[in-house]
Amino acid sequence: MPQKLLEQEGLTSKEAQKRLLEYGENTLSAKKKSGPLKIFLGQFRDLMVIILLISTVLSVMMGEITEAITIIAIVLLNAVLGFVQEYRTEKTLEALKEMAAPAAQVVRDGEVVSVPASQMVVGDVFLLKAGDRVPADALILSSTNLYADESLLSGESEPVEKHPAKTLETDFGPGKLEAVYMGTVITKGRGKAIAAATGMESEMGKIAGMLDDIEEDPTPLQLKLDQLGKIVAIGCVGICAAVSVAGILRGENLFDMIITGISLAVAAVPEGLPAIVTISLALAVRRILKRNALVRKLHAVETLGCANVICSDKTGTLTENKMTVREVVTPDRRLTVAGENYADSAFFEDGKKFEAVSHQGLMSLLEIAAFCNNATASREKGGFGLKERWQTTGEPTEAAIQVLAAKAGVIPQELRWFREREIPFDSDRKMMTVVGGMGSRHRVFTKGAPDILLGRCTRYQDERGVHPLNEGVRSRILKENNRMAETALRVLGFAYRDASSIQGNLEEDLIFVGLAGMIDPPRPEAKAAVEKCRRAKIRPVMITGDHILTACAIAKDLGILREGDLTLTGKELDEMSDEALDRVVAKVSVFSRVNPGHKLRIVRALKKRGDIVAMTGDGVNDAPAIKEANIGVAMGGGTDVTKEASSIILLDNNFATLVAAIEEGRVIYQNIRKFIRYLLSCNIGEVVTMFVGMLMGMPVVLTPIQILLVNLVTDGLPAMALGMDPAQDDVMELSPRSSEESIFSGGLLGTIVFRGMLIGLTTLSMFVAFYRLYGGVEAARTGALMTLIVAQLFHVFECKSETHSLFGVPFFNNKKLIGAVMVSGGIAFLASENTWMRATFQTIPLTLNQWLLVLGASLIAPILSALLLKLGREKPLENPVPMKTVRIPRSDSFGG
Repeated sequence: MPQKLLEQEGLTSKEAQKRLLEYGENTLSAKKKSGPLKIFLGQFRDLMVIILLISTVLSVMMGEITEAITIIAIVLLNAVLGFVQEYRTEKTLEALKEMAAPAAQVVRDGEVVSVPASQMVVGDVFLLKAGDRVPADALILSSTNLYADESLLSGESEPVEKHPAKTLETDFGPGKLEAVYMGTVITKGRGKAIAAATGMESEMGKIAGMLDDIEEDPTPLQLKLDQLGKIVAIGCVGICAAVSVAGILRGENLFDMIITGISLAVAAVPEGLPAIVTISLALAVRRILKRNALVRKLHAVETLGCANVICSDKTGTLTENKMTVREVVTPDRRLTVAGENYADSAFFEDGKKFEAVSHQGLMSLLEIAAFCNNATASREKGGFGLKERWQTTGEPTEAAIQVLAAKAGVIPQELRWFREREIPFDSDRKMMTVVGGMGSRHRVFTKGAPDILLGRCTRYQDERGVHPLNEGVRSRILKENNRMAETALRVLGFAYRDASSIQGNLEEDLIFVGLAGMIDPPRPEAKAAVEKCRRAKIRPVMITGDHILTACAIAKDLGILREGDLTLTGKELDEMSDEALDRVVAKVSVFSRVNPGHKLRIVRALKKRGDIVAMTGDGVNDAPAIKEANIGVAMGGGTDVTKEASSIILLDNNFATLVAAIEEGRVIYQNIRKFIRYLLSCNIGEVVTMFVGMLMGMPVVLTPIQILLVNLVTDGLPAMALGMDPAQDDVMELSPRSSEESIFSGGLLGTIVFRGMLIGLTTLSMFVAFYRLYGGVEAARTGALMTLIVAQLFHVFECKSETHSLFGVPFFNNKKLIGAVMVSGGIAFLASENTWMRATFQTIPLTLNQWLLVLGASLIAPILSALLLKLGREKPLENPVPMKTVRIPRSDSFGG
């Protein structure tokens, strides 16, 4: 800390200007962001897109202008959709800047002036009052009942009491009671402070630095599609080379064979795949939005599907972020308090409803809770079938006990007493007292730390009246206090006495009436959501800045912390090496008293061991870990910086909404596998048709325009509709897939190759049949073309399931798919029956018998696949071989 900081009377304008040049503005710097053009051009870096662009050039060289235009349109559509999603994803630091105070009351030249927060410098003395957002990290020079809400940095829900620094040489760092921090809010009192760190040197600036240094990893789907692109690229080169060499060996013209090979390679490229993936993800985004989650990054939808760890902040995420009294203890009763809604509010003893008005001591406690209080509580109208709830203002603890009193009908405005004097709470006395007057009578109402308060009491009150406070009763009350504290309840004691005046030492000779234990309760829906995560084989982990006892109590209640699980505190994390953390991180369910650096370290440790990590949160302290996680999830009621760092925002702040988003993530990956299976099987069928026909010395089976028709009819609408297939019943009962799992895992590649070959061989057989039965190449090509299209349209229904054949899938649960198949089938029908389309696609009209022959032949492959699937289930291998050594597709994958 600079020595000049010791000037407690403020700086001169000249000195402030000098320091502004020396330290820079009090703002958060950011790296240069990518412009719109750079983001748009970045959409063309994908290998599959590059292959399509090469195909476009080759199509133009061969004169296939229509196909070239089609491919370019698909590529541009994909790029535009990706650009729209990514354009607004790099605003994290701008949001951080907006959180800084816009102005500050600073002492300059001996006078208090208002200056922009960006112009504050180290050494500036400034004033603070309730409601102010702190403009810089600073040490406190003087204060009166000063409290600051630091939840956005620390994660703790309770405001922190601040004290003047004893020396300005104290080491400055996070969590100091003698300091306030940029971006936090003063909730009570007033004070004067001296700026010790501004801009990027502040605690918020350090968080900004963390965010700027985090590089986002590609999602599992992006990696899989890149892998698929490489396979397609190798396949295209192989096809081109094989066809060219085969033709040359047969004595064909060298140039003709190269062009033919290139034509087949272009036909093999699933040009619709990138666009269909993007469109399917975009449609999933819309479905998720209907379930109250906003997806900011398109590929994040799919990443959710393989998340196996959810790291969740506690305050405001798993809990309601408002204190609630759960237990009341009087010297003769132990009561539980229920009721989130006004109509449900009640006191219970041993499970039976207890009437508060029947207990004199309890009513005295509730009167103290209502009167010795600066918070308010009122009923909030529900509307639309919702129940009335409590609406509160003021400090969370005071709001909680005000609600407690209101649940029994004790309202401050309806009490007989009027306020004559208040002795505010302070950390030395640990009590607050309000003196009430009624005519010539005075009554002292006091609440505070139970152990301190009991020391000021000489009597106690129960339902029978007032009695002397003996050691037995005192011991019993302290035992109850300890019991409640050990269950993570924050405990307040209540006492009163009548006084002859409002002067002198009022906080003595008090009558003790009882204790109230409160906690920030779990969200009602969070427990069910955690249970769903467990069933889906997803491990929930709580990461919080709160005390270990509080964290463990909530975690046990929710089912996050179970027998055998470990817990770690921030202090223990500091003492652990990265290697030690790597060894235990998989067993830890609760991390408490952690700071932003700890959260980032935890997420990185989990990712290092191969976990796909989702991180939820709402405060600035969560932002670095949210950005580092594979999938960052912000709460809709959270800070702007957290939202900007996230991939998904839960608009209703509901942890259960995340489970719904995970379900959608799993569904979209299943659907992506479905249409990859469909597209590649169809393309392999086309390649087999052309390649084998050429090797057998047949005429060209299909012309380029006919291949284009097949691609337009089968690769478009049916594949897109398949991407909208509804969820399978067991989607949330399966284990998350590994991020390293191939997109062709589970025998999918074998299924694709096998079905593609069946489609191709069926098409070739129909070419031969039509050639021999009806004569002429044109008739043979028409028969082959229709067989190829119809076989692919049958196959799209097979692709709905990886475990059932065509005859076991639910046909009618996807009406869009039925509509798409009908449209595609109608176009194919018109291609042979409409005069203009016949001329365009070089086809002939087919008779009823010829259509029946086409339909019958197209059903051969599904029937054969169904039989092989049935045999594979009934007759497992006698000596099964580990899958990694199998060189042929599994029988149970055929036709699945």
